[in-house]
Amino acid sequence: MTTPSTPHPLPGTPDGPPPGCPAHGAGPAGPLGAGGLRRLYGPEAERDAPALFEKLRAEHGPVAPALLHDDVPVWVVLGHSENLHMLRTHSVYTRNSRRWRLIQDGTIAPDHPLTPLFAWQPICSFAEGAERERLRGAVNNAMRKIDQRGVRRAINRHSNRLVNEFGRDGRADLVGQFTDHLPMLVMLDVLGLPEEYNEEMVDAARDMLQGTETANASNAAIMGILERHVARRRAKPDDDFASSLIEDEARLTDDEVAQHLRLVLIAAYEATSNLTANVLRMVLTDPRFRAQLNGGQMTVPEAVEQTLWDQPPFSAMLGYFAVQDAELGGQRIRKGDALLLNIAAANVDPVVRPDLEAGMQGNRAHLAFGGGVYECPGDDLGRAIADTGVDALLMRLPDVELAVPETELHWTNSLISSHLKELPVVFSPRRPVALSGVPGKAAAGSDWEITSPVPGAATGTATPRATPPAAGPAGPAPTVPAQRGGWRRLLEWVRGYCPALAAPERPWRNQ
Repeated sequence: MTTPSTPHPLPGTPDGPPPGCPAHGAGPAGPLGAGGLRRLYGPEAERDAPALFEKLRAEHGPVAPALLHDDVPVWVVLGHSENLHMLRTHSVYTRNSRRWRLIQDGTIAPDHPLTPLFAWQPICSFAEGAERERLRGAVNNAMRKIDQRGVRRAINRHSNRLVNEFGRDGRADLVGQFTDHLPMLVMLDVLGLPEEYNEEMVDAARDMLQGTETANASNAAIMGILERHVARRRAKPDDDFASSLIEDEARLTDDEVAQHLRLVLIAAYEATSNLTANVLRMVLTDPRFRAQLNGGQMTVPEAVEQTLWDQPPFSAMLGYFAVQDAELGGQRIRKGDALLLNIAAANVDPVVRPDLEAGMQGNRAHLAFGGGVYECPGDDLGRAIADTGVDALLMRLPDVELAVPETELHWTNSLISSHLKELPVVFSPRRPVALSGVPGKAAAGSDWEITSPVPGAATGTATPRATPPAAGPAGPAPTVPAQRGGWRRLLEWVRGYCPALAAPERPWRNQ
């Protein structure tokens, strides 16, 4: 276990130097800033954020002082137990950024590049006490009204729509042509905004999370779309998430509804896009995943859960704020200090994972969806998009292989996430399959819809590997025969023979 360091006052605190003090640290281009603290932005962070966080752990222990953009001080919480304590002790740590001392004294300008991530909004993620319960209750109620089977059908339909667009080519970039688009298509369906789907919406959603110079403009563009949608649904409700929020007994204002739509859309989009890409990368590059899927020791949902441990979709979350003086991980936290929930570092904390090669199937103690009163209410929705989308793609492209060496894969890194840039693959060309004409309402039993094997049916022995079809003209999409032949065995390899994979889903949990 790492030994905590001596309490280290942050720059900008009563006991530390002011932010940007020229007498305390290297120049603005280097990895060190005010007080000699490590920067969480710039070349070093973008090149290898996990290595940076391990340096912080080695230097300071489970809680480390560091610098955000513009050398704004923050505590980085690296330890698993320390993160859990912060998440669960909402009487000491809140997500209400109005508690941040540097906002109160005007140190942080309104146009700070991370403003879309921490600026206070009237949403359950930032509220406290009774107000949080009111807003969170409305979100939970709206989540419970989602038609889970309808969502699964929508995921299948959109997955196959995307595969239809590149299936004849025999090659694709699964990030740019699949995982960047599937979550947005599904989430806009859920919110009641399918007509808003386009490249600009996808680009704006990602841009606002990257801390770029245009992040605030992208956020404003998305909010404009959502505000107009709320006005339409207020006048004419429909069967969607937006209408459920509007009609809830909590009586949310139009601004509260629009802000919660933004929260659900952006959080679910970025998290699920990254998660789906990471699962596909693991399946295509990690022999452990292939072997376990091959032998039936791991199902696709279990592969999703393992990925949530190894490469969570959000690597960190900004921010949490101390409402009183406290001690955490051997560090003295002052009232008004900001803290960074570091999910990726907590998930590899040697205290809880001494052997990173050990499988984590069945273990949901990871922090990928946060915890405590601020835990993500849509975690099951994110899991559904990832495991159903991956399953649908592998059924259509059973012989898919990575088209480049794994060493040629690259990521775009930001403070809160690591986004795979491309995932180039090759496969035998496939003809398009017919889709239902109603968005998100696939006809039951269509030839592309994932169905479950009969529970209790004999499984037999799965083939050791999918055999690529012979090269030649693209043929019709394969169908599952009634008897358990080669194609059935192939499906069992892809899906880990999971009888419950597409069975009626459990209700969304009220968290």
